[in-house]
Amino acid sequence: MPSSFAAVLHALSLSPEDADAATRALEGAGAAVGPFAASGDGRYEVMTASVELDDARLTEAREALAALRAGAGLVPASLLSAQRKLLVMDVDSTLIQQEVIELLADYAGKREEVTAVTEAAMRGELDFAQSLVARVETLAGLPAEVIDKVRGAVVLSLGADELIKAFHAAGHVVCVVSGGFTQILDPLAEALGLDHARANDLEVVDGKLTGRVLGEIVDRAVKERMLRTWAAEHAIPLEHCIAVGDGANDLDMLGAAGLGVAYNAKPKVRAAADAAVDIPYLDVVRHLAGV
Repeated sequence: MPSSFAAVLHALSLSPEDADAATRALEGAGAAVGPFAASGDGRYEVMTASVELDDARLTEAREALAALRAGAGLVPASLLSAQRKLLVMDVDSTLIQQEVIELLADYAGKREEVTAVTEAAMRGELDFAQSLVARVETLAGLPAEVIDKVRGAVVLSLGADELIKAFHAAGHVVCVVSGGFTQILDPLAEALGLDHARANDLEVVDGKLTGRVLGEIVDRAVKERMLRTWAAEHAIPLEHCIAVGDGANDLDMLGAAGLGVAYNAKPKVRAAADAAVDIPYLDVVRHLAGV
């Protein structure tokens, strides 16, 4: 029996030809597709259409959409109509434009070394926890004041503030979970009014970083666990949760959520996600989530 979805196209510019291409792709997977309606706010364009599709052909339909020129997502109608939703985002290169560990490494003169490890971990070539320990070790001896300088250098992704405000205005819950550091994330989360935030804790002794992380490292398993924990705390079904991330460390939470969104992501993550955003506007996620 067919299920109801919405096909959401997004790009800096869209044309009727993009809608036609999406319709043909979906019909090739056996879907019944309604007319596409345009929206967006001038920074980018969005087109949305209702879709009826057999669940058994969902993967086929998503793969067909992924081959289009425009970014696209196929979103369950039940998520779009949910009264309360939970949004969980990664932080580095998702909520913010930078990788904090690389900003810190600049002060230690280890930027190239740390960047190479970061990229390998995000591609899924290295165990995240081991790679984090190795990267943080390079920071040993840095004065704690460096953290304040890095915090001041952090820049939100375009549309991040708009996304958070839109979700909160609609009564939804917004959380972030990061393989980065509480010393950077906690003040940012407070300023943004986020409902929950979780990250790693850098050890500081006598005013200097020791090169160690305190407590449990936030890896992909912890990210998924926090999604499930926050969803349960707010009595929101996983099917009504949206997870957004860009690296291999985000794969488990993207898979657990009702809608997993790859944001300017590594190929492995993009291939596994339900939808991909490949333009630099994080608030495209609100259109995918029906907010």
